[in-house]
Amino acid sequence: MGAQLRVYKQKISTAQTTKKITKAMELIAASRIQKAMTRVRASSPFARAVTRAVSAVSTHSNVEHPLTKEREVISRSAVVIFASDRGLAGAFNSQILREGMELAELLRQQGKEPVFYLVGRRAVGYFQFRRMQAAAEWTGDTDTPHFTTAEEIAATLLEAYDRSGADGGVDEINLVYNRFVSMMTQTPETVRLLPLEVVEASESTGPAQVYPLYEFEPDAGVVLDALLPVYIQSRVFNALLQSSAAKHAATQKAMKSASDNADKLITDYTRLRNNARQAEITQQIAEIVGGADALSSGK
Repeated sequence: MGAQLRVYKQKISTAQTTKKITKAMELIAASRIQKAMTRVRASSPFARAVTRAVSAVSTHSNVEHPLTKEREVISRSAVVIFASDRGLAGAFNSQILREGMELAELLRQQGKEPVFYLVGRRAVGYFQFRRMQAAAEWTGDTDTPHFTTAEEIAATLLEAYDRSGADGGVDEINLVYNRFVSMMTQTPETVRLLPLEVVEASESTGPAQVYPLYEFEPDAGVVLDALLPVYIQSRVFNALLQSSAAKHAATQKAMKSASDNADKLITDYTRLRNNARQAEITQQIAEIVGGADALSSGK
């Protein structure tokens, strides 16, 4: 009985220590998610302004720009997967990796070769474990993304897109990331970034706006050359921010669940410890009574 009590005490102590860690991580994630949501809200006006500008140039001009023109043959397709650098976030990484693999399989069925670009150590580790190749990797900047990372990713993608699939580049670019919906919901989302797809209509919740006619100086082609890289950077940065907010929300939810499970374990093991202690006390009383009866009958 004494050994059993020691086992239960050790398990209770382990569960209490685990609860302290998960509770601390839950509080840290709760504080970080507020900052991440603030950054997402702060980046939205600029992203909408750039989108409107690109919409205006694309709609009110007849210029065929390489970034807006659909290519006749699409042989290679870039798949940019936004994961995280750390785990302990429930199904956050597994669901986005599964989404990326499903997209890659769909592209293969369409006769396109997927080319992977990875963001986050979890995505890099997943590909290394399965001996899969990736064209480029970015790690260490998923918790609090910086705009310089978005610039690097956008420059790499644009360089590959300029070379085209026939020259070892890519013919289209797809972003796969977790979109923050609420504290309890984070959904995988796939967006085709290039050739350009204007998404202003889906982002606007107000009534349709009528835009005036535009004049472009020096000309629409030069304006597109200047606007489109900024547009790509803003979309990539928004994906980084969305993924960061979704990751912190997933971590908070996972750590809360772990803390609740630790509480349940502590309750269960405490009940088992009390039962074992009661059984030990009962046995000791029975031994004392048995010894006393033996002494009485001996007299």
